[in-house]
Parts: sequence; C-alpha cells; structure tokens
Amino acid sequence: MQKRKRRRRVRWGRVISVLLVFAFIGVGIYAIMEYYQGTRIAKAGNFSDDNKNAKSFQGEEVKFGKINVLLLGSDSRGEKHARTDSIMIAHYDQNTHEPKLISIMRDSFVDIPGYGRQKINAAYAIGGTELLRKTIKENFGIDINYYAVVDFKGFEKVVDVIAPKGIEVDVPSKMSYGIGMTLQPGKQVLHGDKLLGYVRFRHDNLSDFGRVQRQQEVIEKLKDQAMSMTSLLKLPKILGVINPYLDTDLDTPTLFTLGKDLLTNKSSKVQTLRIPVNGSYTNETYDNVGAVLNIDLAQNKHALDEFLSSNS
Repeated sequence: MQKRKRRRRVRWGRVISVLLVFAFIGVGIYAIMEYYQGTRIAKAGNFSDDNKNAKSFQGEEVKFGKINVLLLGSDSRGEKHARTDSIMIAHYDQNTHEPKLISIMRDSFVDIPGYGRQKINAAYAIGGTELLRKTIKENFGIDINYYAVVDFKGFEKVVDVIAPKGIEVDVPSKMSYGIGMTLQPGKQVLHGDKLLGYVRFRHDNLSDFGRVQRQQEVIEKLKDQAMSMTSLLKLPKILGVINPYLDTDLDTPTLFTLGKDLLTNKSSKVQTLRIPVNGSYTNETYDNVGAVLNIDLAQNKHALDEFLSSNS
C-alpha cells in the first residue's frame, strides 16, 4: 500500500508573529520617511537660543503620571533675547488622559527671583526658561517638568500639515496692526500664516485678553482636526516639520508617545484657564515697568489648584 503523505500543520502563531514583525518594520519605515519629509518641508528653520535653556533647565523629570510642560511662543527675528508672545502651561495626566491648558498673561506683575517685581514676561528675557520656571513656582506653586519654545514659523508649518484645508474662525473686527497682514471681519477659513496673525493680534479693546482667548480657541480646534487616524499617521511628519523651530528638553520618543496618546483619546477635550482669573487683578502703571496687571496671588493660586485637581 502506498503511504499517504502527511500534511504539515500550519503554525498560525508563528505566521502571525512573522506578519507582525513585517508590519512593525513597515510602520517604522513609514514613520522615518514621514519624519524626514517633514524636515524637508521645514527647510529653513533657524531656531537659536542664546539662553542655553537645555543646559540650565532644572525641571523634575516625570516617568509616568502628571506632566507640566512650559509652552512659549517665540518671535526672535534674529534678536539676541527672543520676545515671548505667549506663556502657557500644558498639563497632561497620563492616567486619566485629560489635557489642560493654562495661559498666563505676559503683563502679570510678579516677583522674579533675584530681580524683584516685574512683568512675568521679563523672566524669560532675563534668564531663559529656568528663571521663568522658578518664577512660576515661587508665585503660583506649580512645578514645571519640561519646556518647549516654538518659533512662530514652526506654528505656521505645523498648522498646514495638521489642517491642510485650514481652520474656520470668526474674526470679530478688522485686524492688521502688528501682524504684517490684514484680516477682514467675519467667518472664514485661515491657513498657517493668516491663522498665526489671528492668534497674535492684540490691538483691539480686549488687548492681550483677546489674544489669549484666540490662542486657546485655535489650540482646541487644531486638536479636533488632529483627532483622526490619518493625523496619527502624520505625527512623525509633524515632528519633522516642527523640529527645526523647536527648542525643548523633551526627546523625540517622548514627544511621539505624548502626541500619540493625545490623538488616540478622542474624548479628551482641552480644558482651559487664564491667569489672572476674572476679578483677581487691577490695571496699574509703574515707572520703568509700564502698564501691568497687579494680580491677587492667593486668589489665582487657589483657582489653579482647583483647575488642576478637578476632573472633567
């Protein structure tokens, strides 16, 4: 009798393992290609930092849990000490996946360690991110773990990657002074360069208060745009675009992990807070300082504590 040939059993576990390996390799290659495509888009990024932030910054590193990142918008224009148009603290809880954003008005009158009472914006110009970290800790009791200073050119380019069709906003009145363009009032879709003008304009009745409100509005809308698998796949490209315009002590793997975590948790709305809160400040003018917001520190510290401890 002729022996029957034994059929070899397919070891599906091994097949799946091999397929997964190839899938991870493919994703890795795609991520690298997207990252370098992003760097090619950025091209002329020339971020310079004379304060040597990375060497001086003393924020406590966090492995997992609640993270506070100091976010600064810079418009250096080749100057030795870059101006800081926006001061924000991004708070993210990796357990609850809740993102929160605190905007600190740059004219807030505070104690700068070693330099007396000045506008909080002066801390960065005097001593970089480390002095600003100490100032926030001394006045508001918040520990900052990391920092990220973004040149505004990078903002333009990232917007055009995340939202290639633009972001819809309602411009309340004509905007032109100080932003190098003219925006007419009304609902309209703005792309990177014009959206930057929208968030930077402050020469209206609301001055910096209006600018902070628009900054928080645009960040929320950008996050909404980013809430898709397509944008998640674009994350390496976004990092490649922003890299030449970014000074941060967060390494690329950590940035990618945090970005992926934010984008894949679609229910997380960005909660926002402005410091000083309503009813906690007076407008004052001092010699050698100019117009400031004289704030009630105790009231604002209490508002910050409640904001950071509350759940959405």
